[in-house]
Amino acid sequence: MKKLFPVLLAGTLLSITACSGSQSSSSSSGGSAAPASSGSNSSTGKPTIGVAIYKFDDTFMTGVRNAISDAAKDKAEVDIVDSQNSQPTQNDKVDLFITKKVNALAINPVDRTAAGVIIDKAKAANVPVVFLNREPLPEDMKKWDKVYYVGAKAEESGTLEGQIVADYFKSHKEADKNHDGVLQYVMLKGEPGHQDAELRTKYSIQAVEQAGIKTQKLAEDTAMWDRVKGEEKMAAFLGSQGDKIEAVFANNDDMALGAIEALKAKGYFQNGKYMPVVGVDATAPAIQALQDGTLLGTVLNDAKNQGKATLNLAAVLAQGQTPNKANTGYDITDGKYVWIPYKKITKENINDAK
Repeated sequence: MKKLFPVLLAGTLLSITACSGSQSSSSSSGGSAAPASSGSNSSTGKPTIGVAIYKFDDTFMTGVRNAISDAAKDKAEVDIVDSQNSQPTQNDKVDLFITKKVNALAINPVDRTAAGVIIDKAKAANVPVVFLNREPLPEDMKKWDKVYYVGAKAEESGTLEGQIVADYFKSHKEADKNHDGVLQYVMLKGEPGHQDAELRTKYSIQAVEQAGIKTQKLAEDTAMWDRVKGEEKMAAFLGSQGDKIEAVFANNDDMALGAIEALKAKGYFQNGKYMPVVGVDATAPAIQALQDGTLLGTVLNDAKNQGKATLNLAAVLAQGQTPNKANTGYDITDGKYVWIPYKKITKENINDAK
C-alpha cells in the first residue's frame, strides 16, 4: 500500500519551511553543521521529527508509519518520507531533514550497515536519531549517546514460528506425508543479510528440532519480503519438490500469503488438501487468511507499539531530554534499546492480533 498523509505532510513541510528561514543557517560545505535546537522549530510550538521509512509499499512498515502519525498528534509535527528502498535516497532525505533543522530523526534504514553514515550526519548537526525495525550494528549504536533503537528480537519471532509448526506436526499425524518422522520443509527468506531474515530462518527450524522433530530442508530462496515474489518462489518449489513438501516457513506474512496463492493454484486448501504455512507480522491480510483457514499461524510483530515507542523517544529527544520509562512509557535496555515483544498468533487466539 502506498497511502500518504497529504494534509499532514503538506502542513508539516510548510511549517518547517516557514520556520527554517528564521533559524541560523548551516555552515557552508567543509564546515561543521550548526547544532539543531532542542524543543521546537515548528509554527505549532511542537518539535519537528523527520521520519524516513525504507519503502512505503511494505505492509508491516505501513502499519508502523500509521502508528507514528497517530502517536504524533499531540506531541510533534512529523514529516514522513519514502526512501524507495534506496540507501543513497535515504541519505539525501536525511541531509534534507538536517537542512530543515528538524529536532530529531526517526530512521528505518534501507541498509542496517549504513546506519553509521546517518549517525555521523546526525551527530555533526546535533540531531538525535532513533532507528526502528532494522537494527544498526552494535559498534554504530555506540558512536553517540543520542542514538536509540526500537524493534523486536528476531530470534524470538523465529522461535514462535517454529513452535506453531511443531505443535501442528505433533497433533496431526497426517502432516507427516511419507511417515518418516521427519519434517520436510521449504523456506521463503526475506532480504539476504537482513538480521530478521537470518535469525527467523535459523531459530524457526531450531525450535522445531528442540521440540523433538527431525527436519529436512527441501528448498530455500529469498523472496525479499514480497508477496508476488513469494508466490513465484513457492510455485518453483512446487514444481521441483511437489508433494514432498510438508510445511512452508516464510520470514514474513507477505511471502506466506504469496505462497498460499501458489498452493491454491495446485489445489491446496480444498477437498481436504492442506499445507501448513506460517509467517511473521500478523498483518490484517494475514489475519484474514487465518480466519479463512489457509494460514496456519503467524507471529504478532507489534507495529502499533513500534511506531508509538519510536515517536515517544524521538519527541523526548527533540526536547533535549534523556528518554526513560517515565517520559516514554517504555523500558529502555542498556540505555539505548526498546524491545517490543512478539506474540504467537493462531486461529485460537486471533482476537489478540485484532
